Amino acid sequence: MKAWQFHGTGEPLVLTDVAEPTAGPGEVVVDIHAAGLCHTDVGILHDPVWAPGLAEPPFTLGHELAGTISEVGEGVTGWTVGHRVGVSPAGTTRPGLGRDGGYSYRCIAHPADLVPMPEGLSFELAAMGTDAGRAPYRAVVVRGEVQAGQKVGIIGLGGLGQIGARIAVLKGAEVYVAEVKESLWPLAEELGARGVARSITEFADQELDLVVDFAGFGSTTADAIETVKTFGRVVQVGMGVLESTISTNTLIMKQVTLMGSRGGTVQDIAAVYDMFTSGLLAPELTPITFDDIPDALDRLHRGEAVGRYVAVMR
Repeated sequence: MKAWQFHGTGEPLVLTDVAEPTAGPGEVVVDIHAAGLCHTDVGILHDPVWAPGLAEPPFTLGHELAGTISEVGEGVTGWTVGHRVGVSPAGTTRPGLGRDGGYSYRCIAHPADLVPMPEGLSFELAAMGTDAGRAPYRAVVVRGEVQAGQKVGIIGLGGLGQIGARIAVLKGAEVYVAEVKESLWPLAEELGARGVARSITEFADQELDLVVDFAGFGSTTADAIETVKTFGRVVQVGMGVLESTISTNTLIMKQVTLMGSRGGTVQDIAAVYDMFTSGLLAPELTPITFDDIPDALDRLHRGEAVGRYVAVMR
C-alpha cells in the first residue's frame, strides 16, 4: 500500500510502497478513512527540535486518524471488526509519531488508544477530534478549568483556537478573541465571542479570569500575563516560537497561574466527539485527497490554511 513517509528534517515526504500491517497480540488494525494535517507535522518536517522522541525514519506521518477496525489480534477484548474508531496519538501506539501513522491506508493501534465514534459522526470530524479537538478541550476545560459566567480570552483563531473559543462559549463563558488576521474577525463573532481585537491587551478592562494562548509567539504569552486579572490563569498551548520573555514582576504581583497544556486523554477525545455529534461544535475543515497531503502541508507551513485540512482516504 502507499504511504507518505518522513525521511528526515528538511526533507520532503516520500511516497513509498509499504507492507500492509497485521495485528499482533494485543493490537488491532485500523483501515484509515480520514487523517488530519497538523502544525506538528510541519514542525517535524522543518525543525530539528522535534526529532528526539520520534520513531527512527523512515516512518509514516499522520497522527490524527479515524477509521474502522479490520483485524483484531490475539487477546483483544471489547473491540471487533467493523467498529468505527478514532485513535489517540498520545497513548501507547503514538501513530505518526512513534510508529507508522495515518498518511496511508491502514495502521496498527492498541485498544487503550481507541475511542468509539458516536452514531452520525463523520470520519473527517473524528480524525480532527483526536488532536485538533482534544488539545483545545484539555486546555480550556481540564487545565483552564473554565466555568460558566467566567470571562475568557482566546489568543489565536487558527485550527485549535477556533475550537477552543467555541468550547468556552458552550461552557457558558464570555469569550474575547485576539487575532491579528482581521479576515477571521467575522468567524469570532460566529463562534459566539463578545469581542475581537488584534491583541489580548485591548481587553485589559474586562478582568479576564482565564486566557488561553493558542498562538505562542512570545509576546502573546507576555501579553496574556499582563492582561489576565489578579489571581487569573494563563494556559499556554501555541508553539509559534519556543521561548518568551515575560515580566516576572507582573506574574508575582498579580499572583497569576501560568501553565502549559498539550495533548489530552481518550476521555477528552470522547467529550469532543459528543460536542461534535450535538452539532453545537462544528469546526471548519477542508477535505483533501491522499495525493494532496504534501502540498497541503506546504500551505499550512506558509500560513495559508483556514480551518483544518483532513485527508479523506475512502
